[in-house]
Amino acid sequence: MDKLNLKGNWNVVKGKLKQKYGDLTDDDLTYIEGKEDEFIGRLQKRIGKSREEIIDELRSL
Repeated sequence: MDKLNLKGNWNVVKGKLKQKYGDLTDDDLTYIEGKEDEFIGRLQKRIGKSREEIIDELRSL
């Protein structure tokens, strides 16, 4: 998987995810560079979407 390029605009992405999925916590949205798989796994658990759906959504934000 290629990098999601979230680092530069992470606060914007985080805000949009919180607006769309109000039950996400700051812990759910903790992004650590190099640990994209762990981050996507947490989102999969919380919002019940497939890995591909989450990656597509993150790229569209």
